[in-house]
Amino acid sequence: MKFLTSQLLSLLIPVRARPNIRALVSYSLLLVVTVALFAVGFHLIMYHVEGQEHSWITGVYWALTVMTTLGFGDITFHSDLGRLFSLVVLLTGVVLLLIVLPFVFIRFFYAPWMESRMRFHAPRAVPPGTQGHVILCGLDSLATALLARLQLHGIPHFVIEPDPVKAVQLHIDGVPVVTGRVEDRATYEALEVAQARLVVANCADTINTNITLTIRDLSPQVPIAALAEHEQSIDLLELTGSNHVMPLKRQLGEHLANRVNAGHLHCHVVGRLGNLLIAEFPVHNTPLVGRSLREMQLRDTLGMNVVAVWERGHLVPVTPDTILADGSFPVVMGTEEQIANLDAYLVIYNTNFNPVLVIGGGKVGCVTAQTLRKRGVTVHIIEREEGLRSSLEEVADQLFIGDAADRELLMSAGLADAPSVLLTTNDDAMNIYLAVYCRRLNPELRVISRITHERNIEAIHRAGADFVLSYSSLGAEGVMSLLQNRESVILGEGFDLFYIPVPASLAGQTLATSHIRARTGLNVLALRMPGGGVVTATASTVLEPDCELVMLGSEPQRLDFTEEFR
Repeated sequence: MKFLTSQLLSLLIPVRARPNIRALVSYSLLLVVTVALFAVGFHLIMYHVEGQEHSWITGVYWALTVMTTLGFGDITFHSDLGRLFSLVVLLTGVVLLLIVLPFVFIRFFYAPWMESRMRFHAPRAVPPGTQGHVILCGLDSLATALLARLQLHGIPHFVIEPDPVKAVQLHIDGVPVVTGRVEDRATYEALEVAQARLVVANCADTINTNITLTIRDLSPQVPIAALAEHEQSIDLLELTGSNHVMPLKRQLGEHLANRVNAGHLHCHVVGRLGNLLIAEFPVHNTPLVGRSLREMQLRDTLGMNVVAVWERGHLVPVTPDTILADGSFPVVMGTEEQIANLDAYLVIYNTNFNPVLVIGGGKVGCVTAQTLRKRGVTVHIIEREEGLRSSLEEVADQLFIGDAADRELLMSAGLADAPSVLLTTNDDAMNIYLAVYCRRLNPELRVISRITHERNIEAIHRAGADFVLSYSSLGAEGVMSLLQNRESVILGEGFDLFYIPVPASLAGQTLATSHIRARTGLNVLALRMPGGGVVTATASTVLEPDCELVMLGSEPQRLDFTEEFR
């Protein structure tokens, strides 16, 4: 009884529950008035038509038995008027009691009651003693991608969800969540922000500014990584106390532009491991096409290793007998001098000096075009919105306004001779469609695309995209590089560098005898020493117990490693 009373009070007290109470009271009054009118009608017909006299309680009793379709039959009309009146009462009761009443009860009583219970059970604080955790200020596509990586690396983390009902559902789904407003001081006190390892402010720029100021009032030391939607917000976020400002849309455009093969061939540096660089380069229009890695002899001539090869959007492991196709992009690792020597070797080969085509003139498309033009690459942009003409004419060598699905527009923009096309719209379905369309119109084209949702990665690769990168994976890699105190390495969707301490079962073994690649598919690139230095891994490298393995692969392969080498 005490529990029922508390639940009823929780329904009645909140101001937002008052409309529900008014609706319930109004409907109850409607039922009372309806039953009273039918009781009056019963008496009038019984007395003046049937010649019978009954009490008022009998009238109410008759009205309720007919409206609820119980129909005991102990009191009935014998005249046509009485039977017609009974039909009206019966139909009214079916509508009001059997149809409307359940809906009203669920909508205005049961649902608010369940919601109040769920709000009561929403997590409102982290467990006592929590420390070294990551706080995410919202659950968006970036946070979703980051959650999987944090869980994979065993880093404790919590998501802030303002809606208690959604927080309960996330809690049921296994997501560590705390309900509260992201601008409130009490929320971060409940999250033990002073003991946190990192706070990720992944909301709008104005809200991120408020978050930073609120957290700095509680803890001057906790690191804050804030996302910046607009360029002008970068300085403001830094001034308010953000340690790391991440303009992801600008970075996304730059990374997409760096994957374009146009003009002279050269290496694209995608990351750094200590004093070693990771780079990739095209072999199109070079003597390397059709040759195996053993025949290339890059290790003997330049001292670098080929660690993997991109083949139509898939990063495949290599052996000395791997043969490079015309569309292959080998991934190599070496020092700055070795990468410079490879560039000097490639620069004599030309790929295609025709304009590169950028489809989509949003923020990512503009940054992509600006980055390419800084490299001396001619850029044509296709944009559907006429209102963007003035801003896009400043960043493109030539602008085409219209629908990119129009074949004549694509051809007039130079698709037939373009070395690459970049799909930068924020619509995954449109990018998949355009990837298929552009690939059919120009089979030799290099298709580079952005993607919003990770579930569409396989679809756009099947559509013909050679390289895909998403906003969420770029942000997740940026945050993980901060947490692991390393340089960010952007390889592409579905593949990452993993820094894993050498398992006890492998300590003292050589890389060759560990069979890591054969058992998990992960490619061991290097060892990170306790002092932070990085040493290239070879077959004879001894796996020291205090070192970290730097491995290239996918998340399923990382899970296989955990299972194989517990």
